[in-house]
Amino acid sequence: MGTGSRIAVALAALTFAGTANAQDRYSEADFAKVAKFDAHVHYNYDSPAFLRIARDDGFELLTINVDYPDFPPLDTQARIAEKYHRLDPEHLRYSTTFSMKGFGTPGWTKRIEATLDRAFANGAIAVKVWKNIGMVETDPQGKRVFLDDPRFDPVMAHIKKAGVPLIAHQGEPRNCWLPLDQMTTDNDRSYFREHPEYYMYLHPDEPSYEMIMAARDKFVAFHPDLPFDGAHLASLEWNVDRIAEFLDRFPNAVVDMAARMSELQNQSGENYDRVRDFIIKYQDRLMYGTDLTFSPPDANGRAQNPPMTEEFTKEADDMWRSDWRYLATPRSQHIDAIDADVKGLALPRAVIDKIYHDNAYRFFLHQK
Repeated sequence: MGTGSRIAVALAALTFAGTANAQDRYSEADFAKVAKFDAHVHYNYDSPAFLRIARDDGFELLTINVDYPDFPPLDTQARIAEKYHRLDPEHLRYSTTFSMKGFGTPGWTKRIEATLDRAFANGAIAVKVWKNIGMVETDPQGKRVFLDDPRFDPVMAHIKKAGVPLIAHQGEPRNCWLPLDQMTTDNDRSYFREHPEYYMYLHPDEPSYEMIMAARDKFVAFHPDLPFDGAHLASLEWNVDRIAEFLDRFPNAVVDMAARMSELQNQSGENYDRVRDFIIKYQDRLMYGTDLTFSPPDANGRAQNPPMTEEFTKEADDMWRSDWRYLATPRSQHIDAIDADVKGLALPRAVIDKIYHDNAYRFFLHQK
């Protein structure tokens, strides 16, 4: 074969490989066509607007009730979640939670079990525990309560018996323990600037990041048969190798990406292959989520993470499309949270399908 023929064959092979690679991944034009599941949102506003934009963009939603002072009361959150679940059960599902009020006093466990049973009867498919456990709550003796406290065990046994998973937001991003100028993302800077009560750098006498993570890990190890969703990349967002260690150690655990995409983008900017290889290796253990918060507009409201604006539907659409661009396509985009241009990971279609839909269906709905 002559030199010209060999060059022609090589060029044809490269063209075929490029075409095959393109066929193996989605494009931006596929965004609204592909079935997707946002496994971490907060639907706190009695309005159908969130559902409308979700349907338009091809999303189902899991709204998560949280005992968070900046959110409406728990009964209001539950009422809204149940209302829109009844109106559109195919596009909105919800996770319940429980109040820590009265923890450690007689009757608390039975009250919580009854509360959970009512929520399950009304459609709740998961239970959320929040960062107040480990960072805020104390027992009647004034002792800080961590998730590995054995007084939680009867409630966890009740959740397991009901056949629903636990979603756990434990701790905070590691940025929470760093000075503002050492944080890796602007969204963390704005959140902790507005929420000094949760900014542990300002409270050196409070439990350390390592202490809270250790208590969480002890809990997961003690409940190996309880399906466990480590919300926000299990608060290990700063290092994909640490997330991998967590997933390797706990086969009952998955993690969601809610409010931590910029941390993955920051790491992929430093080592693209490391982040892409991590996602492909753990494609069965990762779930897409945003932490989008749909609450009544409040001019005096403090910064959310991600932020909440009066133009919520545009915010949701913009965030979903930006994340799709990063995960599904090779296109670069500027990410304001890290003030950097970030190249898309162009993950294979099969990986995108799992992260965006199949893993959540298997974990929360027991469907393949």
